[in-house]
Amino acid sequence: MSQVLDVSSDWLELRETEDARARSRTLALAAAAMLPTRPIVVHDLGSGTGAMMRWLAPLLPGPQEWVLHDWNASLVERAVDGVRPCDRGNQPIAVRSRVGELAALTAADLEGASLVTASALLDVVTARELQAIVEACAEVGSPVLLSLSVTGRVELNPGDPRDEAYERSFDAHQQRVADGRRMLGPDGPTMARALFQVAGWNVREVPTTWRLDDYEPRLLREWFDGWVDAAVEQSPDLSAESAGYRELRRSQMAHAALSAVIHHVDLLAWPR
Repeated sequence: MSQVLDVSSDWLELRETEDARARSRTLALAAAAMLPTRPIVVHDLGSGTGAMMRWLAPLLPGPQEWVLHDWNASLVERAVDGVRPCDRGNQPIAVRSRVGELAALTAADLEGASLVTASALLDVVTARELQAIVEACAEVGSPVLLSLSVTGRVELNPGDPRDEAYERSFDAHQQRVADGRRMLGPDGPTMARALFQVAGWNVREVPTTWRLDDYEPRLLREWFDGWVDAAVEQSPDLSAESAGYRELRRSQMAHAALSAVIHHVDLLAWPR
């Protein structure tokens, strides 16, 4: 799993501000209202450098302890050693880490959980890994907040007739088999919702979006390049005309004439 999911800390840092803007504050506050009136423990799955913690901790009551789960030891170490947020009462939180593969996650790994969270995770796990996550969460019985799962929809403005082919190919790339793992891609949130419902849980869903334009030109450029690179890798027949497509879009970016909406969804699940 780690070989497939390794991401750079630079990319995580670049996207953090837009992630924070896009996440559903409504669902976060709904999750906060479900928490007990005692010290809470939040388990963050696929925590990376701790962006979810930095966004969510100030919205939750304290005292708080966060347990950061990730397969990338260097990323989670950076999160633990970095600047820690305060809870909504402006008190510092406690942080510890657990390095391991999510496919092996059990209820014991979520010991004491008051809330389980994850961000931008569902598209990069397999069906088996997601099943393990849902089973562990269901056994523990705490609410689960899953943010920023891609749905596969992208809107570029101005539109171009070639956009749809790149979108389809990128979505297929998200569901490719890599190192023996078939990732869920945009099917991730649908499967997560179904698994929680089968377990007898309530699920609430809120659409969330990245909105990229000349306000964050570097993020727009990096996202677009990665989107096209993945599409071409998946469908090499796109490579013949990709240079012209890139040239057009980069010219539009240079003139602050391109924007993109990348559709996501946030899910809150809790036992009935």
